[in-house]
Amino acid sequence: MGKDKALLDVGGEPLLGRVLRRVAPLSDDLLLIAPARPGYEQFAARRVDDLVPQAGPLGGIYTALTTAQHPYCLVLACDLPFVNVQLLRYMISLPRDYDVLIPALRGTSAQGGEETLQTLHAIYSRACIPAIEQQLAQGRYQVIGFFPRVHVRRIPESTVRQFDPELLSFFNANTPEAYAWALAHVQAFDTAERLQG
Repeated sequence: MGKDKALLDVGGEPLLGRVLRRVAPLSDDLLLIAPARPGYEQFAARRVDDLVPQAGPLGGIYTALTTAQHPYCLVLACDLPFVNVQLLRYMISLPRDYDVLIPALRGTSAQGGEETLQTLHAIYSRACIPAIEQQLAQGRYQVIGFFPRVHVRRIPESTVRQFDPELLSFFNANTPEAYAWALAHVQAFDTAERLQG
């Protein structure tokens, strides 16, 4: 992208600020797992350095779980301009009978399976920490790598679509083309959301 995507303007606010604003009503402990960077001081979230640098998203999840005030963490990527709050509320409302609660979308994925697990749009329990630590110690950083050692509850695509028919929650503005698409659609998305109440 050539610049910090978290600071890209989307609908008049930084992309990360948009994500944080949308989830702020759902939690009293917003965490930003990132190094100190120019511009990040504007965000209303507790910034925490990665405890395991260079470990990618898995290291970020581990950091969130070990520093959060609560035993469950909703983990979201910073580049999701169309986060669907109703879907998040549904996920949060489900009984906490899992270690990982994750949307599972149909179709062969780069993860090597017949579904795409949305690892950066999921809820993780502190019960995952030992399995993550073991994986980090082995130098293995694929998020789903520790899933066989914990209780994973999938949310099927059919259920996700009841809240998010077009699956826009999982749209990443992480390329110039995706960013341009987000800019072209954000106003219509926000208007439709306001009309839904």
